[in-house]
Amino acid sequence: MADAKLVDLRSDTVTRPTPGMRAAMAGAEVGDDVYGEDPSVNALEAEVAALFGHEAALFAPTGSMANQIALQLLVPPGEELLCDADAHIVTYEVGAAAAYGGISTRTWSPVGADVDPEVVAAMIRPAGGYHAVPTRAVAVEQTHNRGGGGIIPLATLRELRRIVDDAGIALHCDGARIWHAHVADGVPLHTYGGLFDTLSVCLSKGLGAPVGSVVVGSAEKIERARTIRKRLGGGMRQAGILAAAGRYALAHHVERLAEDHVRAARLAEAVAPFGVLAGTVRSNLVPLDLSKSTLDAPGLAAAARADGVLISVLGPRIARLVTHLDLDDDGVDRAAGVLTRILRG
Repeated sequence: MADAKLVDLRSDTVTRPTPGMRAAMAGAEVGDDVYGEDPSVNALEAEVAALFGHEAALFAPTGSMANQIALQLLVPPGEELLCDADAHIVTYEVGAAAAYGGISTRTWSPVGADVDPEVVAAMIRPAGGYHAVPTRAVAVEQTHNRGGGGIIPLATLRELRRIVDDAGIALHCDGARIWHAHVADGVPLHTYGGLFDTLSVCLSKGLGAPVGSVVVGSAEKIERARTIRKRLGGGMRQAGILAAAGRYALAHHVERLAEDHVRAARLAEAVAPFGVLAGTVRSNLVPLDLSKSTLDAPGLAAAARADGVLISVLGPRIARLVTHLDLDDDGVDRAAGVLTRILRG
């Protein structure tokens, strides 16, 4: 951290490259990726595609761009995507699906990882209705950001796969933190990959790379994805410097996510007696619901900041703590002490 006195629990996006990652970046082989000639990017794409059991992958500068590329692959302009009302793709991507893809979205009530496949099945609109917008894809989020890092069970995902197959539509995974689900539940990445037509997976959150996400899909889809990426302004040149960070992260930072889960559980245990823990903590996100507290979320954040601890405010009474690569046990202990003191009043 820039300020050694600060404990930053706002997000796992605040991590900085480790010395080993910086060395990998400095020594990366590079070329012009728009021409398909960057060997480090090509190696990253092949590696991620293989991990998820797909034919191909595409490196993108951001998770939002990766999601929007995938959605445009699956849903033609003027047609429909189904997702939950708290999904990142309709909450935190500034309307990109509509603005750039011409995609209509319809949502089910926010339930985090507790998706009911039958609710989703009942919402699907077939093509051919009288001016009705046909459903072309369903999107889910693994792990679920606003759902407190919840993990959608494998059985639920398999049932969703059966439902979309029966309907003849596609299934997308916003897998920004799918690495956490893999480590927490032990589900192989290729098992997850086999359930989805497209995935977006992030390298710059829990894995600690400074930049980048990857779109995963069939060779035909990824070929089209290159055009969409260019249209969105995401064609990078000597991007191997960034891809090398992603490859280092895959080699060194996946299994260590279990440490973040343990630290998140410790923070959850510290705040639980005050009645503010919003659900079971399964990964690296600790959701706080202050609706029964005398403090609101901005008040808690301001008091914590004054004592050197940064947390996220997601709503008037909703806050979040996130553990990550740059947070050690001493930081957890300090944050737990600060938060418990404030909540105790």
